[in-house]
Amino acid sequence: MRALLVSHYYPPHVGGIEYVVRQEAVRLAAHGVEVTVLTSGERSGTRDEEGVRVVRVAAWNGAERAGVPFPLLSPRLLTTALRLARRADVIHVHDCLYLTSWAAGLAALLTRTPHVVTQHVALVQHPSAVVRGVQRAVYAVAGRALLRRARMVLTLNATVADFVRRYGARPERARHLANGVDTELFRPAASDEEQALARKRFGLPGDRPLVLFVGRLVPKKGCDLLLAAQDDSFDLVFVGDGDAGALAGRPGVHHLGALPPQELAEAYRACDVFALPSTAEGFPLTVQEAMASGLPVVTTDDPGYAPYRLDPTCVTLLPRDAGVLRSALSALAGDGPKRTHMGRYSREYATTAFAWEEHVSTLVQCYRDVTDG
Repeated sequence: MRALLVSHYYPPHVGGIEYVVRQEAVRLAAHGVEVTVLTSGERSGTRDEEGVRVVRVAAWNGAERAGVPFPLLSPRLLTTALRLARRADVIHVHDCLYLTSWAAGLAALLTRTPHVVTQHVALVQHPSAVVRGVQRAVYAVAGRALLRRARMVLTLNATVADFVRRYGARPERARHLANGVDTELFRPAASDEEQALARKRFGLPGDRPLVLFVGRLVPKKGCDLLLAAQDDSFDLVFVGDGDAGALAGRPGVHHLGALPPQELAEAYRACDVFALPSTAEGFPLTVQEAMASGLPVVTTDDPGYAPYRLDPTCVTLLPRDAGVLRSALSALAGDGPKRTHMGRYSREYATTAFAWEEHVSTLVQCYRDVTDG
């Protein structure tokens, strides 16, 4: 089977979707699937990476500096998508908001190649009304066409499942499929000594409870809310890029910047609690990584978590309120046994529910279903 995976970004660009696409691509190739990835890059080119053919189309990425991760690709994108679609048995589009997705959808239509969509998020509550309006317009036109014609639409949580149905996905073609997570890379610290060494590596205090945030430094992710919830019982550790001005020079706040996966896994092991008071995300990849790393998780009580049936005594789901968040984090900072109990639950849940092997086996079956149909 020949699969064309389509993503607006791909490593070494750092982010959740590109990490998932790379994991899928490499693991599908290990299953015997001939995988090609169509994505953006600083310049056009093709190379083999870990058994995967990666085709990059030159793109301008300046909008990302303004908090809009939307690469503008060369006009060669459509002809490249058409050429690759003719060789593919199935096209797998990740998210339907981007130029790469639209080109792949048109190529699928013109070549009569079945396509699958994984929709990662619903509408992003960007602070700019213009950006929000553009999102709605794009989803109403290009997004609706992609979702309506898709042979299968895969979603990560209940919120996104409702979203894709509103924008044209056929209910009988929608399926829930959780992202996988590398439970060998993302694992708990093996000892207090390993955690201490990780803290020393990042210049973090060794004698304070550390609450970790991982994500872009934008309001949607809740970094401002977490700062407002800070108190003297714990320090905050931020991993991610974006406007770090509010973090600079603030006592008890540490910013490590964006980290590649190996270093990110070590940052999880350095900390005691994971907090992500984001909005409209459901079950983001960083929560899965934190659980695999054996951390207690404090995050927003989003209806998107419903399909996962989490134990509410072991995962803290809260309203987006700084006072409520502060109380929960302070209580966990002072309760080591509770953190240990929640961390064990996190690890056990992740190793059973987020195994990449199961994810990729399901994906291969999805490809067979749409190509046989």
